Amino acid sequence: MDRNFTNAQRAEVLTQALPYIKRYRGKIVVVKYGGNAMTSASLKEQVMEDVVLLHLTGVKVVLVHGGGPEISEMMQRLGKKAEFVDGLRVTDRETMDIVQMVLAGKINKMLVNYILMQGGTAIGLSGMDGHLIEARMKDERLGYVGEITGINIRPICDLLEKDYIPVVSTVGCDRAGNAYNINGDTAAAWIAGALGAESLIMMTDIAGVLKDKDDPSTLIPRITLDEAARLKESGVISGGMIPKVDCCVEAIRRGVKKVTVMDGRIPHSILMELFTDEGAGTMVVGE
Repeated sequence: MDRNFTNAQRAEVLTQALPYIKRYRGKIVVVKYGGNAMTSASLKEQVMEDVVLLHLTGVKVVLVHGGGPEISEMMQRLGKKAEFVDGLRVTDRETMDIVQMVLAGKINKMLVNYILMQGGTAIGLSGMDGHLIEARMKDERLGYVGEITGINIRPICDLLEKDYIPVVSTVGCDRAGNAYNINGDTAAAWIAGALGAESLIMMTDIAGVLKDKDDPSTLIPRITLDEAARLKESGVISGGMIPKVDCCVEAIRRGVKKVTVMDGRIPHSILMELFTDEGAGTMVVGE
């Protein structure tokens, strides 16, 4: 804690956060965490600290994670070259084994452990547990890349009722027992929709939707679904931001009240989004 703050200033900060704590107490907030927002051990620790703080204030937090860079790193270590088609990882059976090992094993249990170290209570799940994420093959060219067909939300609800933080890795399955690599943003949108979440927070490596992609000061703080469509047509939303915003729109249409895309590398960005007037990143809302 900053030693330059007086006790009175610290108390004032807590007082200003009180209305927001009341607003979110008992509500479900889904946090999508992964990729380039998981760049260092200290950053992971800080994000999990925020998750535990939300939990202790009565927010029902669900953490959904990916881990593309770590999958690529493991493939390289095992002598397997990563291939991509239209931005999606080509996933043969061997690659799917690596995906499952890294996501459902290494990363999932590491995040659970970080939460436990911060004094929280968490249990890790993969999308295969209880057929949480049901999927089918998206495109034969991609192999075992999954398209979600349904969400069985009961395993998550059971954990929330018992006051655990569910930590979900985005591996899906079908009724024949095949495992599928699921896009983390898409999985988070479907899970948040199935839960009727108050908020979905998408942590990424950019500030949010920018009018000028090279100028962080041009951040657009709030957009509606209609505005999102117009920004795509005009080219303001382009490249890798298109699938991110599409997942935000999908979540809103599935019943999530608001979705925020933010830079997960900024310390305590989750708390800034939920517990301050200014928020963080770009918020996507219904009409």
